[in-house]
Parts: sequence; C-alpha cells; structure tokens
Amino acid sequence: MTGQLTHSRARYAGWAAGSMPAVLMYHSVTEYDSDPYLVTVSPGRFGQQMRWLRRRGLRGVSVAELLSARSRGAGRDLVGLTFDDGYADFTDQVLPVLKRYGFTATVFVIAGRLGGENGWDEQGPRKQLMTARQVRQAADAGIEIGSHGLRHVSLPGAAGPALTAEIENSRVVLQGVSGQPVTGFCYPYGHVDERVVEGVREAGYEYGCAIWASAHTGRLALPRTYVGDADSPWRLWAKALRHRVTWDYRSQPVPDFAHSA
Repeated sequence: MTGQLTHSRARYAGWAAGSMPAVLMYHSVTEYDSDPYLVTVSPGRFGQQMRWLRRRGLRGVSVAELLSARSRGAGRDLVGLTFDDGYADFTDQVLPVLKRYGFTATVFVIAGRLGGENGWDEQGPRKQLMTARQVRQAADAGIEIGSHGLRHVSLPGAAGPALTAEIENSRVVLQGVSGQPVTGFCYPYGHVDERVVEGVREAGYEYGCAIWASAHTGRLALPRTYVGDADSPWRLWAKALRHRVTWDYRSQPVPDFAHSA
C-alpha cells in the first residue's frame, strides 16, 4: 500500500512522468543580500525544496543515473539535480542536505577557474568557486562531476581551437581532479548551436545539458527547469505540472533517450 501511494504521488507531481527526463537547474546555495542574476537559493529554501521532493515520492539523482534508469525503462520516480558553475558553497550547504535525503546530483564545474570567482557576472556579488580539493570531495561523496567548459564563455561564438579547448581540455582537467569519468557537458548560459552540439558529440560526451527546449533538444541538449529562491512548494508543484503537460502532450516528436549518444 505504501509503495502504491508513493508511486501515485510521484505521478501526480508531474516530474515522475512525461517523455522528457526532468532535470532541475540550481547554481549557488547560501545566505545572501544581493542576487541580481537570480542564481542563489537560501539554505532554508533549498532544504524545503528537497523535503518537498522526498515527500512526493521523488528522489534527486545525477543526470547520468537518471538517463541510465530511463534507458532501462525505469526511473519514473527520479529527478535530475544539477548545480551549474561549481560554487564552493556546494560542499558545505548542499552535500549535507543531499545526504540527509539519500539524494545525489551533478555539479558542472568550470575547469579553468578552480578556486577562483564568478568573474563573468559583472554586477556581482563575487562568489567563490570550488577548489580542486572540493571537487574531489564531492566526487568521493558520490556526486557526478560534469564539465561547464574552461572559462564560462558563450560557445557558439568561440573559434575552432577555443571551442575544442572548452569542450575537450576541460574534460581532461576534471577527470584528473575528480578521479572519475566526466561524461556530461553543460553549455554556459544555455547557449547552443549545431556546431557546438556536434563538438560535444565528437568529444565523446554521453549527454549535454542546455536550459531551454530548442531545435537541438535531445540527449546532447537536455532542457532543464530553473529553480530559484522564490520557488515555494506550490511553485514547484506548478513547475512539475507544466513539465508533465509540456512533454506528455506536445505535438512534435520526442527524442529517444533509450540509447546513448
């Protein structure tokens, strides 16, 4: 009876069903005074959001685990959790909460800015990025490490050698730092075009994360749901239902996630 109730809750929540795997997009989790780019979630709100997922019968996992389960026809109770940019607050604010609920996640790290700051956000505030040691700590805790490029630049405008470095060199760095295979790539700013997606494919990545649905949507350009500090349980519920409606009843063909890239 308990298993049936959990399954029912998960289906109704919306993220547990639908043809497109549900992937939530976070950035930084910490207390804050200013957040002009809306990339920060307070620790209290983040804990509330993870608790809401758990009570709906859902489990947060890495994108790799989510796609692997989907390829087997399973994983209807799984939601992908992603954290872009690799902020240092992940290790002390996010990891303990994930551990409490038995969740995992994917952190997309900027390989050329380890131990640095978010200098691409011109209006600030400045945020510390994970060091190599923190990346390894997260990996050892069961977190998937993915690449977010070398410098956090928009890739469609990058020249050939620069694009190769962003996609391929970042992977080499992060594999050495994390001690695990790096199979996922996240496009900075969500910017993608055919050339960039093809570069990710040729580099051997198994999946890519974008932000919005586009002509490139598929395993190498997964759309994600933004989650911010304003997302109360009711707003999460609405976003979950929107995901289900969008991907259960859309008219265009849905990508096949049963096969690797």
